[in-house]
Amino acid sequence: MPSSQPKRTDRYPSMLRTIRLTMTRLMALHEAGRLAFFGSLAHLADRRAFLRHLSPVRKKNWVVYAKPPFAGPEAVLAYLSRYTHRVAISNSRLLRFDQTGVTFRYKDYRRAAADRQQVMTLATDEFIRRFLLHVLPKGFHRIRHYGLLAGPNRKAHLDQVRQLLGVAPPADADALIDPPDVRPPCPCCGGHMVVIETFERWCRPRAPPRGVTPTRTTTP
Repeated sequence: MPSSQPKRTDRYPSMLRTIRLTMTRLMALHEAGRLAFFGSLAHLADRRAFLRHLSPVRKKNWVVYAKPPFAGPEAVLAYLSRYTHRVAISNSRLLRFDQTGVTFRYKDYRRAAADRQQVMTLATDEFIRRFLLHVLPKGFHRIRHYGLLAGPNRKAHLDQVRQLLGVAPPADADALIDPPDVRPPCPCCGGHMVVIETFERWCRPRAPPRGVTPTRTTTP
């Protein structure tokens, strides 16, 4: 984040190099014509306007600013977990799209549970800008494991780490291993067949229901 405190970037040279590299890449993309601007940012398509727009950012002293979350780490994990398997916004939350913009539902977690559902309308370009903030760059995955938890050798790596540290494996470690699937394969598609009914020994299978149920008549 930008800061008005002077001469703090020398404490974080890697961050300063990252910012300079980002500015250089942005300029290269702009000169190659690969940046598009819409709405109130359309004037940034001009090279001079784009340079003036980046000039204040170049003069800022960038420092690392981090502090403990107010509600603890559990609240941070709860917030991030909502983005691991789902997209930024589902189609069911989109209410209306017209000349005024895009209207959608969202949850305000600062409110009580009964009043958490809110409605917001954004200009089309602003809605697209916010949506693209959740699109990962090329080469990144939404859920990714690295280090000891990466790849199919994760269990072997963790066992080796426990052995080196002298830590006993958890008691329910074996319970987490899925039992082997013994269902027979389908002769058509090769997938595992699903058991829909089991018959006891020497019992005849029930006949499938007919298309038309006969009507029973009772005589007095």
